[in-house]
Formats: sequence, C-alpha cells, structure tokens
Amino acid sequence: MTTAVATAPLLAPVEQRAPVLLVHGIDDDASAFDVMRERLEHEGWAHVRAISLTPNDGSEGLPVLARQVAREAEALRASTGARRVDVVGFSMGALVTRYWVQLQGGRLVVRRFVSISGPHAGTQLAWLRRGKGVRQMRPGSRLLRHLQEARRPWGETEVHSFWTPWDLTILPASSSRLPGACERTFPVLLHPWMLTDARVIDAVVEVLGSPAVAR
Repeated sequence: MTTAVATAPLLAPVEQRAPVLLVHGIDDDASAFDVMRERLEHEGWAHVRAISLTPNDGSEGLPVLARQVAREAEALRASTGARRVDVVGFSMGALVTRYWVQLQGGRLVVRRFVSISGPHAGTQLAWLRRGKGVRQMRPGSRLLRHLQEARRPWGETEVHSFWTPWDLTILPASSSRLPGACERTFPVLLHPWMLTDARVIDAVVEVLGSPAVAR
C-alpha cells in the first residue's frame, strides 16, 4: 500500500513571472492584501503592487475605478518593462477589474486575472447601501447586463474565479461565478477571510506562478 505525498506546484522561474497588481474591495485599501502580498514576495515575485481605490466606499461608478486600475497597471508595466501583468481582484475590486479587462482594453495587457469572491451577478446586500458603484453591484443592474452581453470578453487573458459557497456578503454566493473562468471553491466561513486563508493564497501562488501554456 502506498501513501500519496502532497507535492508543491511546479512554478515558473522567477524571471518568467509577470508583475502582479492587487485590487481591493469596498471599504478596504491596499493593506487588505498585506498577507497575500508578503507571501508572493516570499515566493520570489519581485514586483507586487496593491492599489488603493479612491473613493473606496462605492459612491463612485465602477468604470471610474476601473480607469484607476488601468493607470496603475500601465505604471507597473512601465516600471518593470513587462508586456503583460497579472491581476488579483477581491470583491468589488474583482468586478472593477473585470470591467477594465472586458470593456476598457485590459485584456490586451492582462496575462492572468484571478477574481476572488467578486459580485459578478450582483449581491443582494447592495440594496442596503447607497452610491453609484453600489447600485451597479445590484443584481440585474445595467452595468452587469452590459458585462454579460460582451462577446469574446477575455481575449488572450487567462481567467480564474475563486469563491466560497458560505459567503454572506456576496448573496447568493454563486454570484461569484464568472463565465469563461476556471473555478475553484473554498470552504471559507467569512468573505474577508478569502484574502488571508492559506488555501486561497496557495491557489493564487499556483495560478500566477504556473508556467505559461503555449497557445
């Protein structure tokens, strides 16, 4: 009888990894990604940058925030000389990143996009708050319909969606499913814990560090 031994995922050499941009959720700032950023740096990533969206409370429309992500991605490419970047978006930040990738040309510069617990089909909790961006995160909003209607939305961008079936912030939790994405679910109890749970961070390291697939 043999015992299976867990092995670490095969990661691409450090020089082949893309710079990483981290995009937080509502009411958060760049510090929300401190644990994940430190892990990526420990694993050898030389260029990991977390953005602080302004405003961060959902009062501004998501397309405006998406342009901030675009500017930060361009600055990251310029400072590193990289042709493409990888982006990890959490919660509202995942939806903001999706908007940029699909509708503002982000798919031309994003190699891999990891969405963590994004409200891609909206969340019922958005009915409890005000703000232009919050309204755009309500199920059936015009912005969400526009995203869903996009043809060939991802281009050459590789897309992943990580979410927890137990999410009490994204209601229903299945709203975090993303058409065209490789999906993984994690038994994480609380929405914010998706950014610090070791299993989720392991998966981010695996996805962002995996060797490029020939197309």
